[in-house]
Amino acid sequence: MSDIESGTHDRAFLAGKLIFNFGGSSIDCVVRRLSERGATLELASALGIPEHFQLLIPSEGRQRPCKRVWQSDRQLGLTFVADKAEPEQDFPPAAAERRRGDSTLRRLMLALRAALDHVPIGIVLLDSTLKSEFINRAFRQMWALPDDVADRNPPFVELMYHGRDTSAYELSSPDLDAYVAERISHVRAGDQTPLDLRRTNGEVIRLQCTPLPDGGRMLGYTYVTDIVRYADELEVLKDALEHVQDGVLLLDADLNARFLNGRMRNFWEITADEAARHPSYASLVSRDRRAVAPNLPPKEIQSFSVKRVAEVKSGDHVRDLQTPDGRRIRAHCTTLVGGGRMLTYCDISDLIRNAEKLEKLATCDPLTGLYNRRHFLACAEAEWSRFQRYYRPVSVLMLDIDHFKSVNDRYGHAVGDEAICAAAQACLAGKRKPDVVGRVGGEEFAILLPETALPRAAVVAERIRRMIADHTLTAHHANFKVTASIGIAEASASMSGFDALMRAADEALYQAKANGRNCVVRWSPAFPEKLAAE
Repeated sequence: MSDIESGTHDRAFLAGKLIFNFGGSSIDCVVRRLSERGATLELASALGIPEHFQLLIPSEGRQRPCKRVWQSDRQLGLTFVADKAEPEQDFPPAAAERRRGDSTLRRLMLALRAALDHVPIGIVLLDSTLKSEFINRAFRQMWALPDDVADRNPPFVELMYHGRDTSAYELSSPDLDAYVAERISHVRAGDQTPLDLRRTNGEVIRLQCTPLPDGGRMLGYTYVTDIVRYADELEVLKDALEHVQDGVLLLDADLNARFLNGRMRNFWEITADEAARHPSYASLVSRDRRAVAPNLPPKEIQSFSVKRVAEVKSGDHVRDLQTPDGRRIRAHCTTLVGGGRMLTYCDISDLIRNAEKLEKLATCDPLTGLYNRRHFLACAEAEWSRFQRYYRPVSVLMLDIDHFKSVNDRYGHAVGDEAICAAAQACLAGKRKPDVVGRVGGEEFAILLPETALPRAAVVAERIRRMIADHTLTAHHANFKVTASIGIAEASASMSGFDALMRAADEALYQAKANGRNCVVRWSPAFPEKLAAE
């Protein structure tokens, strides 16, 4: 020990590494004293250190052959051993060159083994008989493989049985032997297909087998737990989206389809293979099987696809679409992280039909299909507001079936209903396109005539009166006819509102009844009594 301590270079507490087992094993150490002839090292434990080994001091960048001189529990002394190779001049030049090459190759192999021992990937080198030649530190820790087992170069089958015996594999006992045999066959065949090995602790390790030129194998083991977990979660999500009732389409930032669920593929009438080729959204909306804006004129259908692509590019929105077979689709567009889009297509045909039915129930008379009194008055108030703003002419026609009570009493209510429907049909047939017809009482109807002065309103009223009078009804094998009395009035600035206009038309209607029925009477304002006397 005194020999080692003499001639020190005043260098102490350097980081070092002991390398042995042909580079297959290494231990970190601290160099406490260093001289030209030897050194004193401190380790976590000096037990198990062979007599001959290599000392690597990273700051020097080279390995020194060493021999153990003494050791205690945590320290050991060593001397540097000179190469025992004979001088090169004792060998022919070719032999000396070969020896130098062998020495360089050996140093490179030792350095490579040392590097592999410190990578985070498990590495196992097998020879052509599948016996291990090198097992790095990461693999030992990954599979809890003791050093004494790893250092005796066990065959690959023993490594597999070690995993089986330590319950490392996520398999039931009856399947373990077949699993081990399958893995051995995979490695023996040199199959380079990655395999994900699931462990009982939930971890997933990916095995990659690489054939070597000498017939051996290099096995790489990498932790891919998070990757596989995310992939599994993605598969669960895709499976869920595949079976939802709505169509789902995921687009990337370039508006290419990344995912179409089954409902969406059926909608666009494309196969799973076509969807896997990630068609552009523009190509989808340009197909014959496409949805356009509801009630879109035929000449605008071809240009709608361009507008639709621009709309999706613009970002979040909701759009109602209509298919060629008349179904209504509600499309929701949502912007995703990264600039993509998610489109969901929901068939709202039943919802639209039910809404239309509810609207009809709320606004229409169930017997005649005409607007009911409430909706007619709402339309009339809107037209009255326009009259007040612009003073455009507007008239109202009030119609009542003559002697309707006697029809009910003589022929029954069913025939009375037929008479009401016949009068309603005459109102619809005799009105103009912008006119609004409503049933405002039992046998009483009202017609709103926008942009119509009294003379023109009288023409419409007379046409409707004649159509009612000419219509023949049948009851109890007998034919009969009904007539109607009509009063008309035009709005004036002196009227307080639309109710005043309706009262004026009602007054004209009563006058028509008084004049013998089956006639049209125009309303005119009464003169004040004083002016009438004059």
